[in-house]
Amino acid sequence: MSLSKETSQKNNEAIISLKNISKVYGDLKALDNVSLEVRPGRVTALLGPNGAGKTTIVRILTTLLRPTSGTATVNNFDVLNDAQALRKVIGLAGQSVAVDEILTGRENLEMVGRLYHLSIKDARKRADELLAQFELDEAADRIAKTYSGGMRRRLDLAASLVLKPKVLFLDEPTTGLDPRSRFALWNVIRELVNSGTTVLLTTQYLEEADKLAKYIFVVDYGKIIAQGTADELKRSAGGDVLELHITNHEEAALAAEVIGEYGDEKPNANMGTGIVTMITNAGAIILPEVIRKLDKKGLDISDVIFRRPSLDDVFMKLTGHKVESSQ
Repeated sequence: MSLSKETSQKNNEAIISLKNISKVYGDLKALDNVSLEVRPGRVTALLGPNGAGKTTIVRILTTLLRPTSGTATVNNFDVLNDAQALRKVIGLAGQSVAVDEILTGRENLEMVGRLYHLSIKDARKRADELLAQFELDEAADRIAKTYSGGMRRRLDLAASLVLKPKVLFLDEPTTGLDPRSRFALWNVIRELVNSGTTVLLTTQYLEEADKLAKYIFVVDYGKIIAQGTADELKRSAGGDVLELHITNHEEAALAAEVIGEYGDEKPNANMGTGIVTMITNAGAIILPEVIRKLDKKGLDISDVIFRRPSLDDVFMKLTGHKVESSQ
C-alpha cells in the first residue's frame, strides 16, 4: 500500500478500526473478539484495570504485536500488511519511559529525528520546537537522568511527536506522576488534539478518562463491556448515589443492610474504607430517614454525600470491582 492511502478522515469516519480482534497466549485469551472505532481529532480512552487488555490493543495497533485473529486499521493502513507505512504516521508513548539517560534532552530528540531519517538540520529544528512546546528548553542540555519523573515523561512524549504523527497512542502516560505533573501533561495532550492530532489513551484513572476523553471504551477481561461519552456512561448507572462514610469500618456491611430498602440495587460496602455506596432514584428526601435508622442501630457516620454517579460507580456496576483493582 502506498502513502497515497494517508488521506484525511472526515469527522464521521473512523481513523482507527478494530474488527473481531482476538489475541490468545496458550490458554489465556488476552483479547476476546474486540471491535471498536475511533473518530479523528479527539481523545478516546480505553478505561480498565491492569490486565484488562488495554496495552494489548495498543501494541496491535502500533504493529508491535500480531493478533491471533481479526483485522485492524489505522489511518486506512492495515496493521499487518502495511506496517512499515503505518509507522510513519503514528506515535507511541508506552508505559515505560523510553529515554536514554546518558544523553541530554536535546540529544534524545535529535537522535529520534535522525533515526527517522531527518537531516541533521531538520532534526535539530524539530528538537528545539518540541523542547519549547513541552517547557523543557531550560533543561535541554542536562542529561536525562537528572530530570524529574514529570520531565522524563514529557521528554518521552515529545520523542513520540518528532514526526508530527496523525495518530498518537498513549499507554497510561501519567502512571506514577505527582498531581502537578499529571495536570501539566493533560494540558499538553489537549493542545495536541487542538492542533489536529488524534489520541488513543489507555488509563486506569477514572478522573483522567473523565477530564480528557470525548469517548470512552470500558475494557475488562479482554472485552469491551461498555462504551459512550462520560455523561452517557454515568447515566447508565441508573440513578443518584448515596455515599456513607461509616466511622467504624467494620460496621459498613451492617449499614448497607440498614439502608438497602431505599436503593434500586444492593448497596456496596467497603470494609476497608468504611464507605457504603448505593444507587437510588428516591432523591435526597430519603436522607433524614436514612440517618435516623442508622442512628437507631448505633452506627456513627463521619460523612454523608449525595451525588451524581461517577465513572467508578459505572465500573463497579458493570464488573463488581473498582477500575483500579488488579486482575
